Amino acid sequence: MTISTRPVLLLHGGGGPATMAPIAAHLDGALLPTHPGWNGTPLGDVNRPADIAACYLELLRSQELTDVLVVGSSLGGWIGVELALQDAERRVSGLIIIDGAGIAVEGEPMRNFFALTPREVSEYSFHDGAAFFVDPASLPPEQLAGRLANTQTMRSIAGEPYMHDPTLLSRLPLVAVPTLVIWGESDRIFTPGYGRAYAASIPGSRFELVEKAGHLPQLEQPEATLALIDSML
Repeated sequence: MTISTRPVLLLHGGGGPATMAPIAAHLDGALLPTHPGWNGTPLGDVNRPADIAACYLELLRSQELTDVLVVGSSLGGWIGVELALQDAERRVSGLIIIDGAGIAVEGEPMRNFFALTPREVSEYSFHDGAAFFVDPASLPPEQLAGRLANTQTMRSIAGEPYMHDPTLLSRLPLVAVPTLVIWGESDRIFTPGYGRAYAASIPGSRFELVEKAGHLPQLEQPEATLALIDSML
């Protein structure tokens, strides 16, 4: 376990807070909120990831937090970037993007997650898809319903245009905090080319590739991923 001397805000992706559990367990005291609309929470007036970012900026403000390291995975990476861009009060002092959504990169495939079968989701998301495949038929009805509801929420806020904001890539040079971009080398949801584009567009950022990992390196290669996160602390 690492005891951070600064606040850390963890932002999950479409799979919910459980996908960030290894990082939360590693970073003592890190905040891991549930996004509006996930796990049965009300969606409210949220229409886009930028709206969720505004919610978390208000959270930092209400708790009077400064010098915050934001760590976002997948959709959470997109939200984290929007949070850093909205942060006129300079509460955020560092950003880690883990296999983040949010941008379209010319020449890189954009896999339609919503059209994939459960087995394809595992195959495209993980280096070892068979090890992480969960047959939906094996899940209790309430758990399956929760997964489907989370997917529907993600579709409603990021489905059109698909998993990106056409303006975000051009706004990335305005990110003014130290940024680490972590990417699984076997990610076939958003290929490493997306990570390199993020790093090339954010001034002074650093790109790190995690071997034998896909879209969620914190689950497949936690030791390597956590070591990179510690390097930002």
